[in-house]
Order: sequence, then structure tokens, then C-alpha cells
Amino acid sequence: MSTTKSSTSNDLTLNRLCRTLEASVSPYHCIMEAERQLAEAGFTALSLGEPWDLKKGGHYRINAFDSTLLAFSLGQDAIPGSIPAEGLNLRLAAAHTDWPCLKVKPSPEVSTNRYAKLNVEVYGGPILSTWMDRPLSAAGKVCVMGDDPFRPEVLFINHEQPVFTIPSLAIHMNRDVNNGVAYNPQVDMLPLAGILTDALNKDHFFLDFLAKEIGRPAESILDYEICLYNADKPQQIGLQGEFLSSPRLDNITSVQACLTGLIEGGCETGIHGIALYDNEEIGSSTKQGADSLLLERVLEKIFLSLGSGREALLNSLMKGFMFSLDVAHALHPNHTEKCDIKNQIIMGDGLALKLASNQAYATDASYISVMEGLCRKNQIPYRKFSNRSDIRGGSTLGSISSAKLNMPTVDAGVPMLGMHSAREIIHIGDQAALENLTAAFFRG
Repeated sequence: MSTTKSSTSNDLTLNRLCRTLEASVSPYHCIMEAERQLAEAGFTALSLGEPWDLKKGGHYRINAFDSTLLAFSLGQDAIPGSIPAEGLNLRLAAAHTDWPCLKVKPSPEVSTNRYAKLNVEVYGGPILSTWMDRPLSAAGKVCVMGDDPFRPEVLFINHEQPVFTIPSLAIHMNRDVNNGVAYNPQVDMLPLAGILTDALNKDHFFLDFLAKEIGRPAESILDYEICLYNADKPQQIGLQGEFLSSPRLDNITSVQACLTGLIEGGCETGIHGIALYDNEEIGSSTKQGADSLLLERVLEKIFLSLGSGREALLNSLMKGFMFSLDVAHALHPNHTEKCDIKNQIIMGDGLALKLASNQAYATDASYISVMEGLCRKNQIPYRKFSNRSDIRGGSTLGSISSAKLNMPTVDAGVPMLGMHSAREIIHIGDQAALENLTAAFFRG
């Protein structure tokens, strides 16, 4: 990481976030980093498909399908066998682990003359032009044959060293390039992998690459899920070192805020938890996404493991509170006309409380007021944000989770520039504000 001058109060936030950004080269690796932080904080690993022996005051984490994580802390009143019918104080925070990228298809080897290329598909909604000419590497999981066909061995890879790139077409060959270019994902976005030689077989060079990464024969590989990622490092920029430019700020900023908030916020009473979901960028409708029954089933299992019935769970949900975290659009310095005429936020103003009457962001005045009260009580800078009425903004997992759980929810996040670019920009102080509010949410 390259640094200049930084305020001392933000150093911890910056260093912690940069470590997580560099580690989170795929949703799987994001979960590994989250588990590392939680394990260091004393969170015990549980399995989805095994009985749980929970204890009051305990801290637990659950890896769900490799790319989603749930973690929770139990207060001193979460006594097994003694949960009241009126339920417990339930506070949850959620974010997503995925980001727009390119994913490697099956049979990915493509050759053009003697160039070796990869057949990839677009995941989510990246700004494709920002992926051109970048140093790209590969990360994800590889499944190989095991003793039991129903339990293939799963191995995770991160090559780290940049290998691939997507070369731009020179301006001499496309004089209109600066007038706007429409990129064809099947034609323009195929990464260059190398020059075909006797040592680089045109029919299985990528499979050979994976085999070398996992130290297994290529014929043992059954399947894989590999994403290409921008190998650029996070860099502190700005005349006063106030900004952070990095890949994957959307939504690793929120992942880190959830982790920091749960670890530092504590849990004196009730149940405090986080859900770090995969697949938000493609709609969340997967077994590991927010538009599933995963969180409700984990919560039900918690209550059952504590010797409680479903009534206590339902009562806890109805009076509980969820904090949904995802990035927000900062006012663009060159395109101020793209923001609402009043509800704007500039990087450095603090975190954004996100409102939308169409519920693209979970909006409820009563609960927005709770978060405002926490900000004011703890002197945390914030602004309210809404999109222009004639521009459709993004959406978050907040409304999805709120509808699934029938639970009050508020959306918030760090304001940023370049959302869905291969590199994005935030203000470091805004990240500190979001982490402080998440901790206050669990503590308050």
C-alpha cells in the first residue's frame, strides 16, 4: 500500500481496510479473511449441518457455502433453556462479499493465431472500460475428485501475481474511441493469457494452470469457480492523503464495518449478529444470497439450540433491527447534475443514510431516526442521501432481507466515486464513521 500523510485517528481504519481489500480477491477469500478476524476475536466455528452447543456470552461464526458468512454473539440473558416467550433483543448487520468482475467459463481456452486467451463472462455490472489494460490475476475455488463423489475436495487458489490483461484497441485503429465505445463481452473482454508454445498447450493451458496452482493432476479437476480480479493495490491519494483508491471498495468497506462493529460493539444482552452475503451483484436469489431463507434458518437454529420455541424467534424478529450496509453515490466533482438537487453527499461529509420511497433502500422514518440519534449521540458525521427522481439508482440487500424477515431495516454506507469501476474512491474518514456507527449500533 502506498501512503502519504494521514490523520492518526484514521490510521487503524485505513490499515485494517487495506488488509481486507488485498485479501478479498474473491468472495471465498473475503470469507477467509472475515473468519481470520473473527477467530482472533474469539468466535468459535460452527457447521450449518451439525448440532450446536451454545452458551450464554458465547461468540460464534458459520461459513455458509464458502462465500457467505454469518456470525453472532450471545448476551448474558441468552441462557439455554431459559429464553422468554417475548424473545431477546435482536440486532443484525448485513453486507455483501461479491463485486462486479469477470468469471472464467467452462472450456475457457481460446486461441487466436498464437495468442492464448480466456473465455470469460461478465458477473454483475462492471464498468467494462475500466478493466482494459489492467494487471489481472485469478482467484477462486477448484473441486477435485475425492473418495466420495458426493463430497469432492474443495481447494482455494489465489495466484497473486498478475498474469492476464485485456488489451485496448489502439486509437489509430478506432478513431472514435473517445466518443464512446460499446464493448461486446464475448469479443472485446477476452483476457490475453500468453503466447502458445509447446509448453503452453492450446487445448488445456488454463486447466494446466489450475493444476499447477493446486498441485494436483489436471485430470483430477472436476469443476471450478474462478474470477479474474484487478491486482492493483490500494493507494492513499489526495493532497492531504484523505482518499483511498482501490479495487473492491464496493462492498468490502461494508464487510469490514460489519466485522469491526460486531467485534468492538460487544453484546451485553440479546443476540447480535452479522450476515455477509454473496451474489448481491446479481440479485441475491441464490442459496447463499440475501433473497434466501438462510438467515432465518440460522436464527431459528440458534433459538432451537438455546432450547427455545419459534414464538420467541418471531417476537425477536418483529421487535429486532437490521442495519444494511452498502456503498452510496457521492457527488461527482465533474457531474453534479447527476445528483439530487438537495440530498447530496460529498466524500468527507461522513457516512450516508440512504433513503428511497420505492424501497430500493429500506426506508422507515422511525428507524432512520434511530440511526440519526446514534450518530448525534456519538458525534459521528453523516448525511441523508437520495437519488435524483429521474435517475434510477442502485438497490441493496436491505429491502430484500427486511421483507424476508419482516424486520425493521435501515440502509447506510460509505459515499464513493467510480462505483463498479475496476478502481473506486472513498474518503478514509467516512469509513471510520461507518465503522463507529456500526459498533454504536451493537453497543447502544
